[in-house]
Amino acid sequence: MKVNGKIMPVSKTPMSPEMTRETVHGVMNEQQRREFTENHECNFAISARGIGRFRVSAFYQRNLAGMVLRRIETNIPTIEELKLPDVLKKLSMTKRGLVLFVGATGTGKSTSLASMIGYRNKNSSGHIISIEDPIEFIHQHQNCIVTQREVGIDTSSFEVALKNTLRQAPDVILIGEIRTRETMDYAVAFAETGHLCLATLHANNANQALDRIINFFPPDRHNQVWMDLSLNLKAIVAQQLVPTPDGKGRRAVIEVLINTPLAADLIRKGEVHELKSLMKRSTELGMQTFDQALYNLYVQGEITYEDALLHADSANDLRLLIKLGSETDGEHLTSVSQGLSLEVSDEDPGRRFR
Repeated sequence: MKVNGKIMPVSKTPMSPEMTRETVHGVMNEQQRREFTENHECNFAISARGIGRFRVSAFYQRNLAGMVLRRIETNIPTIEELKLPDVLKKLSMTKRGLVLFVGATGTGKSTSLASMIGYRNKNSSGHIISIEDPIEFIHQHQNCIVTQREVGIDTSSFEVALKNTLRQAPDVILIGEIRTRETMDYAVAFAETGHLCLATLHANNANQALDRIINFFPPDRHNQVWMDLSLNLKAIVAQQLVPTPDGKGRRAVIEVLINTPLAADLIRKGEVHELKSLMKRSTELGMQTFDQALYNLYVQGEITYEDALLHADSANDLRLLIKLGSETDGEHLTSVSQGLSLEVSDEDPGRRFR
């Protein structure tokens, strides 16, 4: 069992191959068993009454059945509860554009996106459509109608569902994961036609996300793709999870790229390498790099020095930033203390600083 990112044994008794196979088959329905037998892979979600919902990935390794179950929180956390940047509220309420959430598997992308959908659901009216594989968080209708479709159950594929989505009068479209060029084309087209499209993509940071997108397409389309992204991308949000100092939880570390006019110009030219510098200089607009986010969390005591460096894009840059920050704080304390004098009152023998 993995708890807060660390593997922990459940018991000392290993499961036999027969027990493992029966356990894997036991959580599947008949259709899933057929798919598992044919493809040796199957992904789905299950609900255990009184326990919770789980995302399941079943597979074979060395000709033996196995599976990974990941717990899905049934209560949708708020942006505040997750301690996400306030700029995500603004992005949630955007009328049109493409917002990409990127990060490795298990970094909380789906949870953060669910909090954004929850915020939109509570604070606006409209029709939200999600296409997921599988559905993780169940959204109740609040001020919005929320239509949730699961690939393999409600539709045969992302592409088939997305092809018909615009006919269903959406205001917001959530794509569980962009895996193909065709899905990427749909995401950009939705933003271009005046919708807010939220989607996840596997990449480590904003720069890598743009590189991954451009590599979906052949070279003869690159110039047009850069132009389309410069016009329709709203933001890229990258996320990692870092353990808290007590080891009892994890904190989301967020990198944010907002597509400002200057960022759009760099994207249009394909000068992705310049975006990191722009993000560093644009914190007043809600942007920040991973290293800046890690620095802030370290200063606040939310994460340890070692974990901050371990998760940094550039450990040397972050180490220098922390060193300069501590020196600046020390200089400030020295300058303040130099302005203090010691006063002794005849009425009160105690000393006080003035």
